[in-house]
Amino acid sequence: MSIDGIKLVWELISEPQWTTEHGYKGLCFSVRTEDAHHRELILEYPFPRKLTGIGIPQIPQRPRFSDKTIEADTLKAIDAGWEPMSRGKSFVFKPEGPT
Repeated sequence: MSIDGIKLVWELISEPQWTTEHGYKGLCFSVRTEDAHHRELILEYPFPRKLTGIGIPQIPQRPRFSDKTIEADTLKAIDAGWEPMSRGKSFVFKPEGPT
C-alpha cells in the first residue's frame, strides 16, 4: 500500500483474545514503512462483544479485513497524529471497528 508516496506494509500481529493483563482485546495490525526504520502504527480494533447461550463472552473467529480497511484506518491514524516517517515508540490507534 502506498500513502502520499510512502510505501507501507501491514501484518496481523494478534487475533481477538482474552489476556490476564489487558482483558478482552480485538485484532491488532502493525503498519510500518517498507524499510521498517520509522515509527510503527498499531491498529487495535475493539473486541466484538458477543455472548454465548450461557452468557459468557464468545471468542470470535477472525473478522475479515481487506487492504482497503487497513488503508482507510491508516489514513484516520494519520489524521489523528501518526507520522509514518517519524521515529519513536509505536503509535497505537483504535479505530471503531471493521468497515
